[in-house]
Amino acid sequence: MKKKYPESAMMSYGYNPAEYGGAVKCPIFQTSTFVFPTAEEGKRQFELAYGLDEAKEGEEKAYIYSRISNPNLEICEKRLALWEAAEDGAFFASGMAAISTAFLSFLKPGDLLLHGHTLYGGTSHFIEEILPLMGVKILSFSPNESKEQILDRLKDSGELPALKMIYAETPSNPTNALVDIAMLRSLIDELNSENQIILAVDNTYMGPVWQHPMAHGADLVLYSATKYIAGHSDVIAGACLGNAELMLQIRTMRTFLGNMIDPNTAWLISRSLETLKIRMDRQAYNARKVADYLKGHPLVERLYYPGHLEAVDGRQYDIYQRQCMSGGGMISFDIKGDEKDAFAFLNGLRTIKLAVSLGSSESLAEHPASMTHAGVPREERMAHGITDQMIRLSIGLEHFEDLIGDIDHAFSASRQPENSLKEWMLEDSPL
Repeated sequence: MKKKYPESAMMSYGYNPAEYGGAVKCPIFQTSTFVFPTAEEGKRQFELAYGLDEAKEGEEKAYIYSRISNPNLEICEKRLALWEAAEDGAFFASGMAAISTAFLSFLKPGDLLLHGHTLYGGTSHFIEEILPLMGVKILSFSPNESKEQILDRLKDSGELPALKMIYAETPSNPTNALVDIAMLRSLIDELNSENQIILAVDNTYMGPVWQHPMAHGADLVLYSATKYIAGHSDVIAGACLGNAELMLQIRTMRTFLGNMIDPNTAWLISRSLETLKIRMDRQAYNARKVADYLKGHPLVERLYYPGHLEAVDGRQYDIYQRQCMSGGGMISFDIKGDEKDAFAFLNGLRTIKLAVSLGSSESLAEHPASMTHAGVPREERMAHGITDQMIRLSIGLEHFEDLIGDIDHAFSASRQPENSLKEWMLEDSPL
């Protein structure tokens, strides 16, 4: 039988209605622990759980405790793994829980982490402030650096033998800068290190529909599942995907950190996975329309959108063509002016909501420099292109004409901020 597309498999994979009274949807297993039929079976399951023995052919692990696994958790992990053709996946209590668990699973004192220098603010803080306290060395690279330049950077640092992990976020938050995953894989392969060097990629901005990092050589793929995967601004979760060997270490660390998701959250994510592709495709369609409107707008100083790179940056456009299947749903732009003008624009929005996060059904706007990246020193922000006049849009499922009309209104309001504030107060008045 022909293998199903992921969007088809999302409807039933990992669940048999006949086992649960014919319920078309999996019930919520709101339980902390599971009953063993015999003491012997309990002993056997703990032997398998603690790695004291390997499972025999045809032998399956049973559920023990929901911190380790749960039917709801297992179903949504299996379904998410289909999008990357990954051997295994694991969900976490947040995106940062997934990222920090990956770091803690593979980095030890004396190891070197090489990372892209434009990252989500929380990730940047963990790398620059927390990992050094644990004795982990860090070194950054620019998305525009070639393999040879990155290798020279590693050699010049004197820490090349200590390299244990390369971590990249692509597209990066909030500049949409693309990192060449295949190039990083080639760099690792050429190093031919005796120690395994892991390539981990945060695919939150593009995945799991518009970009598949494992197909380009990534070992681990990470997500803030709060975003597109859950997609309704009602769940906090993270995820990590990879091969069985690496994921065993990730899962073991998760068991002892206790940062898995609960059954109800897993159930909600399974529900969201059923509409993932149709939501993301519509968001990408809307984002293209909005980007076309913003391109060349007299009040837009610079547009950051992967789908409009051809005339802007040839190298970035080449990566986009090889690595991405869409321009995605995230747009950033620099409004002409300064922070005051950016704030006036944001205050002028009506349909698009002023809030952080991204990838949800509703469109959101935020000011990266003072919000998601407020903890990054200003000099560093500016060096990475995160300007005071940058605005980041997460495009949702509304009609694109309404979004463009709202943005057009906000541009007008940004030049008359006092009138815009009065209008907003009148519109929001219950009288």
